[in-house]
Amino acid sequence: MKVFDLVVVGAGILGTSHALQAARLGKRVALLEKDNRPEGATVRNFGQVVPSGLGGRWQEYGRRSVEIYKEIQQEFDITVRAQGSVYVASDEEEWQIAQEAAELFAGKDLPNELLSAPQTLSRFPYLRESYTKGSIFFPEDLSVEPDKMVHRLIDYGVQKYDISYWPDTAVLACETKGDLIEIRTAPGLTLQAERALICCGSEFRILYPDLFATSGLIVSKLQMLQTYPLPHTNLAANVLTGLTLRRYEAFEECPSFASLTVPSHYTELKNWGIHILFKQATDGSIIIGDSHEYAPAGQISDLGFDCKDHIDELILTEAERIVQFPVRGIARRWAGYYAQHPDEVFEYEVAPRLNIITGVGGKGMTSSLGFAEENVKGWFGVNS
Repeated sequence: MKVFDLVVVGAGILGTSHALQAARLGKRVALLEKDNRPEGATVRNFGQVVPSGLGGRWQEYGRRSVEIYKEIQQEFDITVRAQGSVYVASDEEEWQIAQEAAELFAGKDLPNELLSAPQTLSRFPYLRESYTKGSIFFPEDLSVEPDKMVHRLIDYGVQKYDISYWPDTAVLACETKGDLIEIRTAPGLTLQAERALICCGSEFRILYPDLFATSGLIVSKLQMLQTYPLPHTNLAANVLTGLTLRRYEAFEECPSFASLTVPSHYTELKNWGIHILFKQATDGSIIIGDSHEYAPAGQISDLGFDCKDHIDELILTEAERIVQFPVRGIARRWAGYYAQHPDEVFEYEVAPRLNIITGVGGKGMTSSLGFAEENVKGWFGVNS
């Protein structure tokens, strides 16, 4: 039986990033996915790679991830587009946050450009003048196609680094067998590895359900919508809004953040965790969202699988307040689910060299490659 240096359970962006980074170090890697193809949070998001929105070490992981994404894109199309992100302020409080953020991030060598209302409207003419008080633009942020990117990243890892990839391979058990970890799967495949990593997203029913039930992990349900292609609209950037300035961790360091008030028209939006983002896909359609409902890890079914019309209407009504292009020609809508943890990520050592990493929340697409690089170098004793 072939012995791998690392077996990764779960081929979402977090698991795939760890598999790829270990393979880049020359390690023998297997990647196992329970479904025919990854279908969780990694493919049910905007496809925005936005270090600008993250705080602390996650911003640094995100910036490193941007570098890696660009390196890979030069040799293999993983749908990366370098077009930046704009955060649009809608009132004086949000504009104050944007101004403070520009100074704060300049001190961290994170490139940004503060734009007045006229400058913002000139560069992004689809925004409503009545909404726009100014903006802050981050040129280093990226866009990817969420329904394609991770699949192409897996193909890249298989073709270039000989990662052994098994889809349709649910893992039933990971156990220590002497100096190795043995991984048993539902199709009857058994693998052995020096090290195993479980990146299960919000799938808590198969492996270690009792552990997850008391882990402090919670699951967020997000509603998102996508328009039909809009051939005469060119967003030219990821578009984030005043609600995002009020929500994302990166802006919590701004001096005025703690004194933000909640305008009356934001109250119900805040109750459903709604902040408005726009991301244009390569076919010209625009993804709009999103909302946030929460449940503990052991009660995910309480969130349901449905999309609530009331939440969609709140999202679309606020979207119409922000942009001039038509947002109600909706081609599809869906609910996404991701796990998050009060400690920013859930990391647990089940046994020596057998680890769980999940619960990165909405940081996965942005930060996983940089986070994984640091982890695997530590595991395998490789100096940076």
